[in-house]
Amino acid sequence: MLNETEVLKLLLPEFLIDHFEIVKFEEINKVVHLYFEEKNTIPKEFTSLTLQSKGFLPEITVDDFPLRGKSVKLHIKRRRWTDVKSGDIIQRDWNLIAKGTRMTQDFAEFLKKISRY
Repeated sequence: MLNETEVLKLLLPEFLIDHFEIVKFEEINKVVHLYFEEKNTIPKEFTSLTLQSKGFLPEITVDDFPLRGKSVKLHIKRRRWTDVKSGDIIQRDWNLIAKGTRMTQDFAEFLKKISRY
């Protein structure tokens, strides 16, 4: 039996489920809006630093695969941290959207493949 997280990974980009929390969802005019905030877990590459969460970067909105005939918009807020010792702002280097688009990598690759037929 699949648990809730495993089901979500079938429907949404896996990195979102692993590193972000769904904080809100709504349907407006046949468009599903899913709101994500990055979890407050320090990136592995920065575990040697003393970091303090300092809120979020501006939200980005990207298109993803339609669900049940409805458009899907992913609203994503990435977290930022401050290095307590140096005062530097730290953030993960996410590749959330396909270059030159406003859609997820998977969705852009899918559209590229079907346009060849």
